[in-house]
Amino acid sequence: MDHRDGKRQFKTLRQRVAAILIEEDPIGLTAMGSPSDEYDAEVGTILPRVKEASSVDGLRRIIHQEFVHWFGAEMAGPEARYEVAASRIWTVLHDVRDV
Repeated sequence: MDHRDGKRQFKTLRQRVAAILIEEDPIGLTAMGSPSDEYDAEVGTILPRVKEASSVDGLRRIIHQEFVHWFGAEMAGPEARYEVAASRIWTVLHDVRDV
């Protein structure tokens, strides 16, 4: 894989993770009519940390931490709220790694 393939793969990963967060909408911003790029900043801080996660639980914790960072603990809510998004993102990460 050359540099361009890696960049393209990362761009696709970023888009897929953003789409999952928009669909799962863990804090309800999409439901309130926020723009489709609302979670892009969070994706930008989650993706560099995914290598820290050795399980879906670890990834859920990272996603929650980043939402707490960006929106505060009250708005981010409980970590359990991120379970489905973490599971879906975990699957995407492994799909990309297996390519």
